[in-house]
Amino acid sequence: MKRRTLPIAAAFAAATLMLTACGGGDDKSGDSDKIAGTGQGTEKPSKSAEPSGAPAQDKPDGVDVSLPADMNLVFDWEKPKKENEAAAMEDAANYVRAIYHGVDKRTSKVAAVSAYSTGGGLSYAQTQIGDRVDGGWTATGTRRHYQATTRSAANGTSVEIAFCVDSSRFYGKEIKTGKVLKSEPSIADYDHFKIIMVKVPTGDGLWQASKVFVETKAEQCR
Repeated sequence: MKRRTLPIAAAFAAATLMLTACGGGDDKSGDSDKIAGTGQGTEKPSKSAEPSGAPAQDKPDGVDVSLPADMNLVFDWEKPKKENEAAAMEDAANYVRAIYHGVDKRTSKVAAVSAYSTGGGLSYAQTQIGDRVDGGWTATGTRRHYQATTRSAANGTSVEIAFCVDSSRFYGKEIKTGKVLKSEPSIADYDHFKIIMVKVPTGDGLWQASKVFVETKAEQCR
């Protein structure tokens, strides 16, 4: 078995997320943020982003988002032309890296989680990491993020980053035994995420995940 259902996370904007071993959740729709503008991105980018442990651009000094060699997060998307959207997208990737950095370190009290999340995004990260720690397991393999789009708020301080996740080669792994939990590929391996990134006023271009919405078994991501 590859995917394992976790306890219910905190409510984000009246939407309660069910988390899974590979980061998925129940269908949730709606968001109170008023996002304007057209989506940007491409389904088949000409160049993939750097792998999981690579240094992120303009990240806060001293923040570690490195991952072990067997935990590979691939961000297969193009950078948007708008500066704010490009920065928000990069830090959305850093947010995902921060979660799995915390999983690897076996604690949510890592600098990366505090740096790249706030509010509901922080609660989501803490639950993702905490349930893995409590369950005695981590992750291994490759998790691909793709088909990313962005939408900006009119005031320029909020950006929605939407993207697909393919976890068909990303597995749970028991800490004590090292056993990798695999299953046959299925629609359950595909999720669609929407992360609301907010600009930190004093953060020199830093963006934080403030809300997370997840649609599991996402046919549009196959």
